[in-house]
Amino acid sequence: MNIANIFTIVGFVVCTIVILILLVVGLYLLGVDKKQKQHPILRNYPLIGRVRYFLESIGPELRQYLFDNNSEGKPFSRNDYQHIVKNAKYKRDVVGYGSQRNFDEPGYYIRNSLFPKLTEELKMDRQTKATTERYLLINEPLFAQRVERLDKDESPVYLLEDDEAIMIGEQARHPFKVKGQIGMSAMSYGSLGEKAITALSEGLGIAKGTWMNTGEGGISDYHLKGGVDIIMQIGPGLFGVRDMEGNFSWDALLEQSNISEVKAFEIKLAQGAKTRGGHIDAEKVTEEIARIRMVEPFKSIDSPNRFREFSDLPSLFEFLEKVREHTGKPIGMKVVIGSNHEADELAKAIKETGMGPDFITVDGGEGGTGASYQELADSVGLPIRSALPLVDNALRKYGVRDNLKIIASGKLFSPDRIAIALAMGADLVNIARGFMITVGCIQALQCQSNSCPVGVATTDPNLQKGLVIEEKKWRTANYLINMRKGLFRLAAAAGLDSPTKFTREHIIYRDDKGRTWSLEEIYQAMVQPKSIDDIS
Repeated sequence: MNIANIFTIVGFVVCTIVILILLVVGLYLLGVDKKQKQHPILRNYPLIGRVRYFLESIGPELRQYLFDNNSEGKPFSRNDYQHIVKNAKYKRDVVGYGSQRNFDEPGYYIRNSLFPKLTEELKMDRQTKATTERYLLINEPLFAQRVERLDKDESPVYLLEDDEAIMIGEQARHPFKVKGQIGMSAMSYGSLGEKAITALSEGLGIAKGTWMNTGEGGISDYHLKGGVDIIMQIGPGLFGVRDMEGNFSWDALLEQSNISEVKAFEIKLAQGAKTRGGHIDAEKVTEEIARIRMVEPFKSIDSPNRFREFSDLPSLFEFLEKVREHTGKPIGMKVVIGSNHEADELAKAIKETGMGPDFITVDGGEGGTGASYQELADSVGLPIRSALPLVDNALRKYGVRDNLKIIASGKLFSPDRIAIALAMGADLVNIARGFMITVGCIQALQCQSNSCPVGVATTDPNLQKGLVIEEKKWRTANYLINMRKGLFRLAAAAGLDSPTKFTREHIIYRDDKGRTWSLEEIYQAMVQPKSIDDIS
């Protein structure tokens, strides 16, 4: 018998065995599907019904990569996502052919000047530079892996000049001086794994002039890896500043304030995606996280939806004053705004009591979260472009705007979005998900499950193996540097020598009929109950 015949017989036997196995498995599943009581589709259409559930399970991936167009995906479209990735990976932010924005839709635009500022006229720190690593694209064939190589790149980090620097908490013993207007929003260790936190810390440290908000999970060693300035957030669960019984500890607070990287504290009243206390699933609560938070390991954590230490604005302000006095460092509050009345009430209380925060972080309802409830994420709290002007207007109305700074948060992941937020009243902005994307996030929407496939929003050590800190830290630095560069570029286009000088007059709103309105007119419409069509 020749070798060809032998292979033919072996092939026939193998195919027969495979067919028999598939037949046996099919008959078994047929019986299971007919007997199960949970899914009517499987009882009526056994086996074939499984195809339906398979397609349903991979539907998000199919939509993300194949069926959604470049501007449709949520929370971030493909255009949004690629904008962040290209800035981070290639340190390059140019596009070809033209914008894909739908110019027929209403939206905000930045007013350009007939006489923009030259690069040499910008008030920018030209001495501070950073050397990062970026990818150079050598070749991008259709059916093969693109050819890239890492290359060192030295550039300015696009910080403000010293006389343009923003001072937070001037009345505190240790004010916080900020030379970059973009920082990292609150992301806790536990919600994100140690590798993601480390890569972010080191990347932000490379870019200089920024800050990292710890989130309500407390300060971990990973937040401190990059030597970046820290804003420690304190949530209703008091993680990191409590005793083992869960009571607020002034000694623990002082211990945290003595960490040299800690420049300010933030009291979290609410978060845009969840106007309630935070949640972290049991499988994410490792022994290390439990030690930092002073809770039991491998048990779900739910913070109260408000602090027990205060119950109204006067008692909140008294608490803020005590924290500032006890630590000597600026103290702020993170809020979600639900109405003009709420903003007005806050500003009025600051005026009447003579007390209050050094900064207010206004988080829009479109903000992200590691875990929330659908109804809270979708419908509670105003988005940032509605909330921000309400707060700014109210503080100006009562003459207390100059006494504090505003940090805006809520999908401000590009220079134009940041510039509009600054014009609407923000002094600084926070970014969270944009930075997550720089360290590998692919929008798998599994943040709450501890099964993040790229090792970002997970504490699973096996999944975290995919995240290489030494590579991702450069992406974080590149993204931040490019965001600041773009902000200066927009300022120059608007005829400004610094992005700190964006004001309401630099933003125009175009409605669906092609008419244009200044922000001042928009703000009046927001304060007074009438439609935009009534503005004259």
